[in-house]
Amino acid sequence: MPMTLVMLVLIVVVIVIVAFAALNIGKNQGIKEYEQKVGSAETRARSIIDDAVKTAETKKREALLEAKEEAIRNKAEFEKEQRERRHELQQQEQRLVKREENAERLQAELSKKDKELNTKDNTLNRKAEEIRQKHAEVISELERISGLTAEQAKEELLNSVREDIRIDTAKIIKEYDNIAREEAEKRAKEYIVTAIQRCAADHVAESTVSVVQLPNDDMKGRIIGREGRNIRALETLTGVELIIDDTPEAVVLSGFDPVRREVARVALEKLIVDGRIHPSRIEETVEKARKEVENTIREEGEAAVLEVGVHGLNPELVKLLGRMKFRTSYGQNGLKHSIEVAQLSGLLAAELGYDVRLAKRAGLLHDIGKSVDHEQEGTHVSLGADICRKYKESPVVINAVESHHGDVAPTGPISFIVAAADAISASRPGARRESLETYTQRLRQLEEITNSYKGVEKSFAVQAGREVRIMVIPQEVSESDMIILSRDIAKRIEDEMTYPGQIKVNVIRETRVTATAK
Repeated sequence: MPMTLVMLVLIVVVIVIVAFAALNIGKNQGIKEYEQKVGSAETRARSIIDDAVKTAETKKREALLEAKEEAIRNKAEFEKEQRERRHELQQQEQRLVKREENAERLQAELSKKDKELNTKDNTLNRKAEEIRQKHAEVISELERISGLTAEQAKEELLNSVREDIRIDTAKIIKEYDNIAREEAEKRAKEYIVTAIQRCAADHVAESTVSVVQLPNDDMKGRIIGREGRNIRALETLTGVELIIDDTPEAVVLSGFDPVRREVARVALEKLIVDGRIHPSRIEETVEKARKEVENTIREEGEAAVLEVGVHGLNPELVKLLGRMKFRTSYGQNGLKHSIEVAQLSGLLAAELGYDVRLAKRAGLLHDIGKSVDHEQEGTHVSLGADICRKYKESPVVINAVESHHGDVAPTGPISFIVAAADAISASRPGARRESLETYTQRLRQLEEITNSYKGVEKSFAVQAGREVRIMVIPQEVSESDMIILSRDIAKRIEDEMTYPGQIKVNVIRETRVTATAK
């Protein structure tokens, strides 16, 4: 039994020793595996760091190369700009040299012509002196024969003739004026008042828009573009000058052609809304705006023809009528004026018993020349007549166009009707805009003309310059003289002044006799 216990103890001891040995062996093997893993991780980390350093150095070299290339490009562009500027300066210098040479040559020619003129002037003075001497000799001989001086004879003759003519003329003028005035005023007032009352026309003066509003002042820089390329493209494509000054949030369009100005306005507004402003986009937008304006012109012409009720017009005439929408005269829109004249002509023709459709047609086309008078030489009257002939309008319409300003004598009642309707449309209240300066200048000129006549005590321009009242001195101006004086003043006003409608000249002669009863 003790022997068995000893054996069991020994077996347990051996098992424990074997277990410890196994544990030590496993522990040493785990430590080795761990050390191997740590070593491989460190190796990978060093490899990653080396790769990152190499990548950074590569990118650094690429960035340096790109910076050098950009610097080279900038330098090349700068040198190119400098060369272009030097070339431009050389051209300007050459032009200045040529101008100086031309100025010197002109100066020499002027000096030569001045000498020639001096020589001719001396010759003419010498001949004039000879003529004066001969004239003086003839006058002296006539004075010796007649027994009167030249001034006395002239004054006596003029006084005799003037007095006879004044009396006879005054009687004839007064007689026929009274007859014509009574009948003409009665009938004319009826026709004109009826026509004006039946014509529903706007009393608002219009003008073309030449200012484009901007959302902000920063947009001015975008419109100008780099080195002005955008604004140059706009001006070249539209033919309109863009004025960009200190006016806040606004750009002014300047151009004599109203259609081009409208194209430029529409294109610029589209570019501002779009926001993409560069030469290629500008070219595309201007083309679209041009088509849009052409459509507007055609539509406006068709609407005018439809409103007036004139049919059978050539399509080109309809387009020319549409262009009148962008034409103004003293603030009055050209197309609306033509429509109004057509309507008034039709109403007057109806009152007088003439062809209403023909009168409307002539009235609508009477100012058609204004649609092209800024492109071709000649007055709008002659241009309008040529256009009507080109598109086979009737002789009645052509004569109405030619005669509505008195350039050609009217040949029929339609021409007189169109001229009267044109005057009514231009002179009615609100049709045309006048500045205060022009208005006061006209009143001042009217009073200066009337005050310059002998026997006039004072004069007053009343009714906004449509009437002038003249107070004369009774001792110096007789009743017969009043008639001649009023006609002379009216004639001079027609020759020297420009005004809408008519100006009535009233000459007033007042004699007062006072007695005192005691």
